[in-house]
Amino acid sequence: MYINGEYTTGKSTERIPIINPATEEILEEVPRGTPEDAVAAVEAAGAAFQIWKRMPANERAAALHEVATKIRAHHDEIVRLLTQEEGKPIPEHEEELWWVEETFDYYAELARHERGRVIPPGETGQFNFVIKEPYGVVACIVPWNYPLLLLAWKMAPALAAGNTIVIKPSELTPLATLKLVEVACDHLPPGVVNVVTGFGPEVGEPLVTHPDVPVIAFTGSLAVGQRIASLTAPMMKKLHLELGGKDPMVIAPDVAMDQAVSGLAYSALLNTGQVCTSTERVYVHESIMPQFSEELADFVGKLRLGNGLDDDTDIGPMIRDKFRVKVEEQLSEAVAAGAKTLIGGQRPPQISKGFFLTPAVVTNVDHSMRLMTEETFGPVIPLMPYKDFDEAIRLANDCKYGLGACLMTYDARLVKRFFEEVKAGTIWINDPLTDNFAGPFGGMKMSGLGRELGQEGLDEFYEVKHVHWDIEGGVKDFWYPY
Repeated sequence: MYINGEYTTGKSTERIPIINPATEEILEEVPRGTPEDAVAAVEAAGAAFQIWKRMPANERAAALHEVATKIRAHHDEIVRLLTQEEGKPIPEHEEELWWVEETFDYYAELARHERGRVIPPGETGQFNFVIKEPYGVVACIVPWNYPLLLLAWKMAPALAAGNTIVIKPSELTPLATLKLVEVACDHLPPGVVNVVTGFGPEVGEPLVTHPDVPVIAFTGSLAVGQRIASLTAPMMKKLHLELGGKDPMVIAPDVAMDQAVSGLAYSALLNTGQVCTSTERVYVHESIMPQFSEELADFVGKLRLGNGLDDDTDIGPMIRDKFRVKVEEQLSEAVAAGAKTLIGGQRPPQISKGFFLTPAVVTNVDHSMRLMTEETFGPVIPLMPYKDFDEAIRLANDCKYGLGACLMTYDARLVKRFFEEVKAGTIWINDPLTDNFAGPFGGMKMSGLGRELGQEGLDEFYEVKHVHWDIEGGVKDFWYPY
């Protein structure tokens, strides 16, 4: 672990093995952190906050640019490590790390642009202004599916705003996080960045409930997000929660078939479907449903499964067997209720090791099935027909989540209705799962609280103070006595 600028094994002698999901081999072991380790990290971050928050914005910007530069210098090494511990093919990790590097550069510049604003005074002789101030220690609790990307979206703006951080990486994928801190953060003052490895109850909850941690930035499941909210409600902490989704895609009859097929396959199967914004519900106009489902199944059937380190791999493994079993259970329940699997959904017999599952295309589904209502987080594309656009919008909104939604069409009238009427934090038209550094990312409904990226992502890590200054002073005629 990394606490107060030093590496430590912590208080426990126990270790957590980190497994390559493509080979099931143990890559390395990391310390199984304890509540005492979490407390030590918070204390280090709290002490460093007094230094970091006072550092001029230009100096903090230079320090964050240096983080980005150092990551680039170790780009290939980190990409390979990411692939070994998380499983995505090399091209997907290349993109992830590019986003990490650019995110640090983006927030380095954004945070020195402004720190508040001057507002008009109510009376002559007064001066009113708004100051944005850092909170203090931020707990960054990061999932396994994009271990560095989702860290950077928290870490870069939190540091840029003047906060210090304690990172709790997933116990499944901590190695790339530790490597990033090792190679890219050694120039930062001790305690500004800390990493504690371990399990949620033993490390995560002590961070969440610590009285000196005012902000919790978490990406993960709805159940854990609800647990964090219940634990922190009495303490009135600032919560920044991204809690997953069940994203819909609506395919209109006017869109080009090849675009819709390849775009859907990408948005549903990226990282083997283990993405919070994966397309997990697909609504196809009934007039094109037979042709579309046939062409999609043919396209998906040609995708190549394998180790993410291999050049000819399109689809990597799932992260662990228990997640694969969950997907298989949803599929089998759907089939028992009348769904039809056109292709996939099996463990490939030609691959003896690793947590692989062939991508599935499923029809005859409806909203009575868990496959269409609960997060799947795996390589499954369920297709459901719709009659008209009113029905498509109703189906898209028929979900407790509201993270993202995509529409495939060239009809501007449908586009306008879609982005106005569908309840989701990000709306994609013809280009699913594409982000923008300046565009805020986050969910509505039960997909969470707050936003990442953009000015909004920086403001999540500031609290706002209004200063009312009467320069001239004097006794006011509205004071006592009346």
